[in-house]
Amino acid sequence: MARIILEIPAVFSFTTEIAVTINYINYGAHVGNDSMLSILHEARIRLLKSHGFSELNIDGLGLIITDAAVVYKAEAYQGDNLEVSIAVQDPNKYGCDFFYQVIHKDSGKEIARAKTGCVFFDYNAKKVSEAPKSFKDLFFN
Repeated sequence: MARIILEIPAVFSFTTEIAVTINYINYGAHVGNDSMLSILHEARIRLLKSHGFSELNIDGLGLIITDAAVVYKAEAYQGDNLEVSIAVQDPNKYGCDFFYQVIHKDSGKEIARAKTGCVFFDYNAKKVSEAPKSFKDLFFN
């Protein structure tokens, strides 16, 4: 099976720092693959919150992750501080993609890069919905 090659944007619109705590560490003594998804999730929530949104309320709609790809470049350990940068791109009628770059804050070494696809979801109607205008205006205009 071919390795995933993930091209990331040159410019990111949001960066946050996340400390690697012991709960992110697996039996290999480094951040586990499941924990990296949790770190990306935390960063995405912080991005949304910085604009007054949550994953359950972006103008009344929720955000559902439809796919995820992570490419690991180096290990991260308990006590490390990571900078997670996010770019929101590739809009479509119902969603978009979030691109991430995870950098070790002290060394500058790239730890991982990732992409998550999402759609907007109306939990009351139980259906995928068109991306809210406020979200499109914020990220794509």
